[in-house]
Amino acid sequence: QVQVVESGGGLVQAGGSLRLSCTASGLTFDDYAMGWFRQAPGKEREGVSCVRWSGDKGYTHDADSVKGRFTIFRDNAKNTLYLQMNSLKPEDTAMYYCAADPVGDDYCSVSSFHYWGQGTQVTVSS
Repeated sequence: QVQVVESGGGLVQAGGSLRLSCTASGLTFDDYAMGWFRQAPGKEREGVSCVRWSGDKGYTHDADSVKGRFTIFRDNAKNTLYLQMNSLKPEDTAMYYCAADPVGDDYCSVSSFHYWGQGTQVTVSS
């Protein structure tokens, strides 16, 4: 059974950094698309950054709101996905979710990912 577990959230001041981790089990990690999503109170869940592999080439998709500030990367040997978040803003405050899918898509769409973690809270104070 596929399981993903997030960690690394917390409270940080605006301009600060956090690194989220997601450990996956029950799957062949480098065969799966992986992604980070977030949901703020009263808002829909949205894609933040996703990565998938086709052959030896990796494809990433970042939301416009995080380009240049967030970086997604994965360590296949550790079955772990990371999200390095720099220059954090109060509007980045949300519950952050990790998700996996054997296919995924090129646009980090919520509907294209089928295995979800429980989430980790990120709060950015102004």
